[in-house]
Amino acid sequence: MRKEAAYLMENPDEAIRLDIKTDPDAVRKQAQLCSIGAGARVLDAGCGSGKTTAVLHDMIQPGGTIVGVDFAQDRICFAQNNYGGKKLGIEFRLMDLREPLDSLGQFDFIWMRFVLEHYREGAQDIITTVARALAPGGTLCLLDLDYNCLSHYPIKPEMETVLRMLMDKMMHSYNFDPYVGRKLYTYLYDQAFRDIKVNMIPHHLIYGDLRDSDDFNWIKKIEMASVKARENFEAYPGGYEGFREDFTGFFHDPRRFTYTPLMICTGKKPKTRM
Repeated sequence: MRKEAAYLMENPDEAIRLDIKTDPDAVRKQAQLCSIGAGARVLDAGCGSGKTTAVLHDMIQPGGTIVGVDFAQDRICFAQNNYGGKKLGIEFRLMDLREPLDSLGQFDFIWMRFVLEHYREGAQDIITTVARALAPGGTLCLLDLDYNCLSHYPIKPEMETVLRMLMDKMMHSYNFDPYVGRKLYTYLYDQAFRDIKVNMIPHHLIYGDLRDSDDFNWIKKIEMASVKARENFEAYPGGYEGFREDFTGFFHDPRRFTYTPLMICTGKKPKTRM
């Protein structure tokens, strides 16, 4: 029986948000840190809009192939329509990472970016399931944020209080994990991966003039918070509308500074059976 698929940011525009916020140059730099290379068979586990899948596809040429999987039909349709079928060696499949991936065969490299943050409970089970699709000696690359969405300066104390309340709500009601980045090394260590390497680079590094993509992405986050946790805005002056106005004013101010650390953790699957 298919498990219920829960996703904090689920909404009709999610594929568009994911597509807009994905920076191909950033993906390339991250993939280089993971040592992805030509000729590999790659799984993009949690491919979203398919934009990252397409970038990785270009990086594994000549001779590489890639499969992008996601549990949302609308995102798979978006990916197929915008990135699938245009090049040889790229395909998209509707699949849930919590269920066996046996039908896909074995991969040399599995890329899982911004997935485990949505599984405060169940992350290690997903890694175990995904790792079964990894060939012995293959590489698993986990990329996720730490202290997600919580580092802003200068920000009103009451605004910071609401942000922390929202994150607590997301953690305990929607299985979101804003601190998953610091856990990735231990997740791989506990599953006996070898040659584990960790890199930390800035993400959501926002200062000076605001890019349109960051503006769109963060306002969508605030809108989703108003749907998932409206009650957390009740004590804020002006309620949700007051918070949105204040946050927008802060975010559009070139004096503001926002960042989140991105953890990139890679490991080799043991040659012995896991």
